[in-house]
Amino acid sequence: MPGADLPLLIDAARMAGRIATSFSGARAQRWDKPDGAGPVTEADLAVDRALHRTLTLARPDYGWLSEESEDDTERLSREHVFIIDPIDGTRSFTEGANTWAHALAVAERGEITAAVIYLPLRDLLYSARRGGGAYLNGVRVHASPVAAMEDATILAAKPALAASLWRAGACPAFKRAYRPSLAYRLGLVAQGRFDAMLTLRPSWEWDIAAGALIVAEAGGRCSDRHGRDLVFNNADPRLDGVVAGGCPIHDAVIDALDPVATR
Repeated sequence: MPGADLPLLIDAARMAGRIATSFSGARAQRWDKPDGAGPVTEADLAVDRALHRTLTLARPDYGWLSEESEDDTERLSREHVFIIDPIDGTRSFTEGANTWAHALAVAERGEITAAVIYLPLRDLLYSARRGGGAYLNGVRVHASPVAAMEDATILAAKPALAASLWRAGACPAFKRAYRPSLAYRLGLVAQGRFDAMLTLRPSWEWDIAAGALIVAEAGGRCSDRHGRDLVFNNADPRLDGVVAGGCPIHDAVIDALDPVATR
């Protein structure tokens, strides 16, 4: 039901934006999650509750996977699953920055069929449904055609530049940029603002699911760090790194990475 799910996700994302922006960013109550898993705020939890209530009421037969909800393995038996990050970039949110995002997706038997990334403070709404193209604020977007690493600007954290991670024993000479939200990085790649993005650490499905479809529908490719297709709604909802970009530069990055390097 990707055609019907996308308007639902868009409406829910805009609702999430209204809720999140009603909190005061840096002054929102904050806690640190156990085991160094990062911060969470009262805004994250309020958005998560509202999205769960709204989306599961509209689709009671869909499963639920969210960063801020206790995982229920019953989702593994569902044909359709919502995969949600209530606020991707919580640190940015607490700092009062405008680069945090809401990321909402629907997976059908492991494949993303509808997706939204919404940055309320930048008025950016990326959206896609399977087979329907990718859009930013209603305008069609396309991934970059750049093919050569030396011509590319790639969104990556500094640890991904370590020489030991690359076949040649040195990081290729691409230009590096960074944004704190993984979902936003994927939206920027789909938009063609940047040629590619990569993260070589294990990545949570809720950070990646929406952007993976948006990049693919923009004519790009999103895979794990070995170039394998992504499958969602796994028992362990972590992916083995992520590489996304226009198809030529995606393949160039995969070819340049050392497949046996440790992170």
